[in-house]
Parts: sequence; structure tokens; C-alpha cells
Amino acid sequence: MDILVVGGGGREHAVIKALSQSPKIGKIYCAPGNGGISKLAECFPVKATDIDGMVELAEKLRPDYVFVTPDDPLVMGMVDRLNEKGFKTFGPRANAAILEGSKVFSKGLMKTYGIPTAAYETFTDADEAIAYVKQQNSYPAVIKCDGLALGKGVIIAQNEQEAVDAVNSMLIGGKFGKSGSEIVIEEFMTGPEVTVLAFTDGKTVKPMVSSMDHKRAYDNDEGLNTGGMGTIAPNPLYTNAYADECMEKIFMPTIKAMQAEGRPFKGCLYFGLMLTPNGAKVVEYNCRFGDPEAQVVLPLLKTDLVEIIEAIYEERLDKLEIEWYNGACACVVMASGGYPEKYATGKPISGFNADGQLDSGKAYVYHAGTKLEGDTFLTAGGRVLGVTATADTLKAALDKAYDAVSEISFENAHYRHDIGQRALKG
Repeated sequence: MDILVVGGGGREHAVIKALSQSPKIGKIYCAPGNGGISKLAECFPVKATDIDGMVELAEKLRPDYVFVTPDDPLVMGMVDRLNEKGFKTFGPRANAAILEGSKVFSKGLMKTYGIPTAAYETFTDADEAIAYVKQQNSYPAVIKCDGLALGKGVIIAQNEQEAVDAVNSMLIGGKFGKSGSEIVIEEFMTGPEVTVLAFTDGKTVKPMVSSMDHKRAYDNDEGLNTGGMGTIAPNPLYTNAYADECMEKIFMPTIKAMQAEGRPFKGCLYFGLMLTPNGAKVVEYNCRFGDPEAQVVLPLLKTDLVEIIEAIYEERLDKLEIEWYNGACACVVMASGGYPEKYATGKPISGFNADGQLDSGKAYVYHAGTKLEGDTFLTAGGRVLGVTATADTLKAALDKAYDAVSEISFENAHYRHDIGQRALKG
């Protein structure tokens, strides 16, 4: 079976690595791909957001499935266009991807269907939003732009001035463009965060192994928010009791709500959760695999990913038992110095063999932002590599991952030294 994967980051590398292990797989194509991905898939220089270009590529390659991985093309309707052209796909259609594409929509859905989340209000007028913030007088306050903003459209204001500045930057200053033309202001929730990715065919939902992301750029959760500096799975704070509670109050109600709205969600649904003193609540939904969560969840998947894709497309997920390996997985992200702000690219990476991997085999290296020039791998993004190891225990997986990190180098490489420590302490 030939599959075209849309995207070119670490998450796509994780998906392609999992697909490559299936006995059912024929050729794997990827657009645009990256240096590391090119060792497992034939890559084509088509941007993930170029719907016309991707449809054209699919018509040329005639794959059995197109796996649309990133949020932007899903929200823009790439799956719809591919389906219209007769292609089988993995990923939600645009009317379901709106769960991530519009926070105003997702918050409204949760309110209507009684799915636990933070209390909130929505605004398009800056004066009204500021009046609301002053009236609530509760800090920190969470201010989110409605649309996609590369994971950066959320500001946690510590006081009134920061809140006013955030509102003005979005609604008047146009900091996030059209994405910030409507905003959500919500209460600040407290408690540990957990990510649970789930496979769903629009009727059945099968949660994957839980994970813990590390968003801040520096150790001890300091510095700016990033797309993710590392992950571990499973998340030890997410107990069986929480899993049962979430299935009953969040996962199934979300799938049923989308079905009731005429927006059946098929693909991978990301539940960003907070374990508050009042139970688990939804922080956000994403309409695809998380990055770098996919890098620790997919290595623990025992069931053939191709079989799961087929079951979802054919809406028979209830008939498929999905199995997982015991043990733990840890991913340490190696980023360019200066990320998530200004950083240089084009730096040669040393420590790799010809496949962009380590001869020691201590870890698997997912390439997020690399390119291949001749035989040399170069940095080509903010997050460059996801160095990932599995083991029987979380501590052993972390030790292996950090040992592997020490074998890789590039100019101004930056990574956190405390990934998973919070989980080890419990």
C-alpha cells in the first residue's frame, strides 16, 4: 500500500517511521519532508499548505491513502479536496478540523454539550474585552486568539496591564492577523497538564498512551513558550481513574457532540487536558497528532498503523483492538540557539551516520528541521531534532535519550536538561 504523508517535521517523521514498520506498506511519499524523512520516504518540494499542489502531486503518484498531518491544511480543507478527487485520506474534513481552527467554536461546543473546560467569554471589540477583564479582576487571565497561530496565540496575563496589552495587540494591533480578530478570555486553571491523543472514526474513540509535554524553552519551565522542548509517555499523573473519567465526561461526549453537529471527526483527535482540583478539564483540542507528543506515543504502538488508518477510513474502529508496548518513551528536543525567537540555520550536524541516525543505536532521532546537502545534514528550523528512546522505565528511557544527545552536535545547539524530571518526582 502506497501512502503520501503531508508535512515535513518531527511529527511527520514519527508517522512515517511507524508506517515503514508495517508489512502492508509499499512506497512512502512525503511532501515537503526533510533531511531525515528523505531516508524513509521519497520527498517532493510541495508546501503542506499548497492544496492545489498537493492534489496535483496525489494525482501524479496515485497513492492508496493520503495522510494529512499538520493543522493548517486540515483546517483549510485539504482532506475535502482529496476526497472529492477520489483519494482515501487520514485526517478530519474542514468542518471537523474547526475544533482546532476556531477556539470560539470549540469553547461553544463544550459549553453547549457540558464538556468540562475553563469558564470564558468571547470578544471582537477591544473596549468590551478590556471592560470584562477589569470586571473579572482575576489574574492570571488567559487570552487566546480564535484561530491558528503556530501555537503562539495564547497569552497568560499576570496583571491588568498585561491583559490590556494582550487584548490590544490582538484586536487592534493585529498581532496574529485574521486569527486574532476574535478572542477568548478564560479563567486560569491550575493543575498538571496531560496530553491524550485518540484515534477516532467519528463514532468510536480509542485513546492512545498519555504523554507530558514541556513547552518552556529553558530548564525549570522558564523562558518563552515553544512548540515543545521534549516529551515523555506515558504520563504517570494520568491514572486509570482519570482515564475512566475522561472517557465518560470528555472523550465520548466530544465525539458525540461533533456527530450531533453534523461534523463527524475522523482521524487523530488531540485532547489537551488539565487535572484540576475539580477534575479533568479540556484546555484545548487539536485536530491532529501533537508534535512532539507523536514522537513518544507512536514508538509505543504495537498494532500496525496502516491497519488503524484503514479501520478509521472504513468506520470499523470498534472492531479493531489497538495494543501498546509496556515501558516508557522519552524525547529530548535539540533546538537552534535563540529558538523560539531569532535563530540561525544551515549549521552542519555532526554525530550522524548516512541515515541521519546514531551508530550506537541508543535512540531514534526524529528530524524536525533538517535538510540534506550532499552527504551533510544541516539545521533548517527552530526545533531541529527529537532524540527519542524507549526502555522499561522512564528513568532508563531518559538516560538513553540524554546519552544519545551527547553524541550529536551543531553550533549553538540548545536543549533542556530536565525533561521528565517532574514525572520522576511524581
